[in-house]
Amino acid sequence: MDVAFLVPEACDIKSVMLKMLVAQIGVGVVLAVVLWRIYGGVAGYSALLGSLVCVIPNAFLALRLVVPRRDPGPEGLIRAAYIGELGKLALTVLFFGLVFTLVRPLSAAALFAAFIATQLVTLSGLLMGREQELRDE
Repeated sequence: MDVAFLVPEACDIKSVMLKMLVAQIGVGVVLAVVLWRIYGGVAGYSALLGSLVCVIPNAFLALRLVVPRRDPGPEGLIRAAYIGELGKLALTVLFFGLVFTLVRPLSAAALFAAFIATQLVTLSGLLMGREQELRDE
């Protein structure tokens, strides 16, 4: 198994992460517009919020992985990934809590649909990367 994605020098990880975040934002905006046109404004802004609840924590994780560290070796990268993932989880919980307490009216179905669709962008990107890797071998 190739682990080049774990070592920033092995591939252009910054551009991959940026493309992934831009794709997530794009999916979120498109879904929000579609739901806005079909079901109205509440579904539209709920979907946009759901996407933001996904994208902002993912951006935090991406920043944790690309910011220079005191320990540039693999241990430092793993530590940054653990901290980034814990921060991502904490931010996701915080943002869901804020949305559910502060936003009225809210379409929970649109919120969760957009959150899941935005998360699936990451999964599809990883699967496409793996497929490309298999073709290159």
